[in-house]
Amino acid sequence: MSSAQNDSRKRSKKRYGAGHHNKRWKGSKELEVGMQGILITCNMNERKCTAEAFNLLNEYADKLYGPEKLQENEGSSSEEEEAEEEDIDVALKKEVAQLQSSGGKQERRFQALDSGANNVIFIRTQNLESDKLVHHILSDLHTTKKKKSRVILRMLPVTGTCKAFQEDMLKYLTTFLEPWFKTPNCATYQIAFKARNSSHNKREEIIKSIAGLVGKLNPKNKVDLTNPELTIIVEVIKAVCCISVVKEYTLYRKYNVQEVVKEDVPKPDGIASEQKDEAKANAEEETDDADKVVSQDSKEVANREGVGE
Repeated sequence: MSSAQNDSRKRSKKRYGAGHHNKRWKGSKELEVGMQGILITCNMNERKCTAEAFNLLNEYADKLYGPEKLQENEGSSSEEEEAEEEDIDVALKKEVAQLQSSGGKQERRFQALDSGANNVIFIRTQNLESDKLVHHILSDLHTTKKKKSRVILRMLPVTGTCKAFQEDMLKYLTTFLEPWFKTPNCATYQIAFKARNSSHNKREEIIKSIAGLVGKLNPKNKVDLTNPELTIIVEVIKAVCCISVVKEYTLYRKYNVQEVVKEDVPKPDGIASEQKDEAKANAEEETDDADKVVSQDSKEVANREGVGE
């Protein structure tokens, strides 16, 4: 009996160990410099977040770009696919099967990669503009107020990546930011910076450097912390810096899919406004502290360098 019990315990440990090791559903690769895609944050359940992300992204990508055409992968019927939509394990297995069926000859429109940080998944995109897709999703959710996910928190497009060292970042951003901020183009803006598993970049230094760079591109660019036209998103994970420039960042609640579907509370009542702010703060407790946009101090520095002139 003792031998049987020992074998049972060993099997249990193996099951537990395997489940713990595979807590984050990983693709065959990880986030690297040169990739484009979408960073998606969640609360603990990365596996379910990945499944929800595939469903949500494919739903809206089909509307914008049409259904994805895959080679040698037309076995299942549309009825079966709809029935399996809510099953997490089935959704992930289906994604793996489709990757295998392509034989490496055809890259999928969406591919889940290891982001390098807990509670963050990276969906690599191919042949589409991730910023436009994410904005379209948030716009529709904001209009319909229809909740379509449970564990996804924020969806941040990544339209550029570079090495996460200050010199590399500024060199890359000098060219990357030109379409929005170089003369004759100008806009009001804010900077949202966050670093994960990276300690060599000081937040205030990075923000001041980027603000100075934007000021040099066009002195008419102005910092606006309340309702900016554009937001420069800078997300550092380990040695990779993910960058994008997005619009309506404040309107769409920092691109939080849980917050954007909530009904807007009228502001005339001061108490109602305070309750709204408190609810928003609680919902974003995990990321809000490190995700504050340009501070007043950095605004003053930016203005001295000509950003607000």
